[in-house]
Amino acid sequence: MMQYLPYILGGVFALISAFVSRKLQSKFAHYSRVQLENGLTGAQIAQKMLDDNEITDVQVISTPGQLTDHYDPRNKTVNLSEVVYGHANAAAAAVAAHECGHAIQHHTAYSWLTLRSKLVPVVGIASKYLSFVIMAGFAILAMTNNAIVLMLGIALFAATTFFSVVTLPVEFDASKRALDWLEKENMVNKDEYAGAKDALKWAASTYVVAALGSIANLLYYVSMLSGRRR
Repeated sequence: MMQYLPYILGGVFALISAFVSRKLQSKFAHYSRVQLENGLTGAQIAQKMLDDNEITDVQVISTPGQLTDHYDPRNKTVNLSEVVYGHANAAAAAVAAHECGHAIQHHTAYSWLTLRSKLVPVVGIASKYLSFVIMAGFAILAMTNNAIVLMLGIALFAATTFFSVVTLPVEFDASKRALDWLEKENMVNKDEYAGAKDALKWAASTYVVAALGSIANLLYYVSMLSGRRR
C-alpha cells in the first residue's frame, strides 16, 4: 500500500488543485463583470497605488495571456494581463493592487520576499534534478541499502517545499496590502471590495494547496527513508 501512496497523494492534490484552479477562473470571470464605479482600469489603479507609496522606479506594463499577472523584481515591472491592464472591474482592481503589493514588499525589503528571492537559484537547481535523484536514490537503496543518494534527493525536495511554504506569507501579505489600500483610499465600494477580497482568497488558495501537497510528499519520502533504514 505504501508504494502507491505518492500516486494517491499526487492524485488527491491534483484533483484539489484542479478544483481550486477552476474556482479561481470562475471567480475571476464573475468579478470581471462587476464594473467599478470610479471607472479606473487595472493599470490606473496599479499606478495610483505605486504613486501613493512613493514608488517611482516601477513601471506598469501589459503582458499577454490571462492570470499571467506578476511583479518582476529584476526589472521592476508590474506585469498585468490584458484583461486586467485595460479593464475597470473588481477582479482587475484586486489583481492590480495585489501585484503592486509585491512591488511595495520589494521596495521596503519585506523579509519574506527577500528570503524567497534568495531561494530562487537553489530551487531552480533542485527542481531540475530532484525527480531523477529521488528515483535513483530509491533504486540504489533497494539494491545496496545505501541511502546517501536518496537523502540528497529528499534534501532537494525539501528545498522546493520550503520555497512553497515561504511563498505563503509573501502572497498573503501582498493581498492584505492590496485590500487595505483599496479600502483606505476608497477605490472600491462595499460590493466591489467583497468581490476583490473573494477573488484574492481563491488566488491564495492555489498556493496553499501547492504547499500542502509538497509537504505531504516530503513527509512520505522521509517516512520511506526511515522505514527502509530500520
